[in-house]
Amino acid sequence: MRLLKLVPDNTNIKFLRWRVPFYVVSMILIAASWGLIMTKGLNYGVDFAGGQEIEATFTKQAEAPVAALREQVGKLGYGDPVIQRFGAPNEVSIRTKLPESAEGNPGAAEAISKKIIAAIRASNPDVRIESVSTVSGKVSGEFRQTAIYALGAAMLAISIYIWVRFEWQFGVGALFALFHDVSLTLGMFALFQLEFSLQIIAAILAIIGYSLNDTIVVYDRIREDLKKYRKMPLPELLDMSVNETLARTVMTSATLLVALIPLLFFGPESLFGLTAAIVLGIFVGTYSSIYMAAPILIWLGVSGDSFVPTESAIERQERLTRERGSKS
Repeated sequence: MRLLKLVPDNTNIKFLRWRVPFYVVSMILIAASWGLIMTKGLNYGVDFAGGQEIEATFTKQAEAPVAALREQVGKLGYGDPVIQRFGAPNEVSIRTKLPESAEGNPGAAEAISKKIIAAIRASNPDVRIESVSTVSGKVSGEFRQTAIYALGAAMLAISIYIWVRFEWQFGVGALFALFHDVSLTLGMFALFQLEFSLQIIAAILAIIGYSLNDTIVVYDRIREDLKKYRKMPLPELLDMSVNETLARTVMTSATLLVALIPLLFFGPESLFGLTAAIVLGIFVGTYSSIYMAAPILIWLGVSGDSFVPTESAIERQERLTRERGSKS
């Protein structure tokens, strides 16, 4: 049986030839993403915006009537509810945002939950309410702040690690690539107004980890090639390094997408945002490793002289011995 090869051996693609146009496009996409975030904003879920979540099971039905529930609860005037299946097909989660008048008022929040439950039971007497939970606006604001700190700390720690392992230019390049990936992911959520919840924060952290892993593989090969070919022009060396890691990069991305794309189209609605974020993150993470993290090294002035191996004490003694022998 022959091995499946998505990338031929000894590829010689001139990736760096198009580095300036791709960088311009990426900068436009980053600016557009943050423009959407500033103008349209993110569609925060209950975790980040506050509200109520009611989990219910329809005991005498094979599937929960999601469309009918959305219409019934929406008529109550608490905004568009978020209704998603979880677990079995007859189990649903109903999330609504609390009005400002109910913020910090447990009695008002309880009254709203009773109205929602009564509206559900009016047409579905068999429904069993599993749980009712309320998240206040203050707590959700703390969640948002903590999530931002977590993302910032992860990106900063990663940059410091790469700085220590390689050179400061590599740390800057990795940080910019991660900023690119996170910005485009947030831009997608702002554009399509997908619900932004704690699940998505977990997805972004996974994207950061994937992008970092891919970037380090490319950077490690660049460092090795810089030691071997210190006189080679840097754009040519970067192209060589990227081509040497291309098969590994494509195979890793393809393997992940094989598992994620069916989940994106056929998985439960509750996992759609999480899966969409990771699928986009794989694409932009692979792209940024090639067209963001590598070309920036040219503009930051990386050279092979930074990676000249230091002479150990044994090697120095051997060199001195050879020099004495040649003089005698």
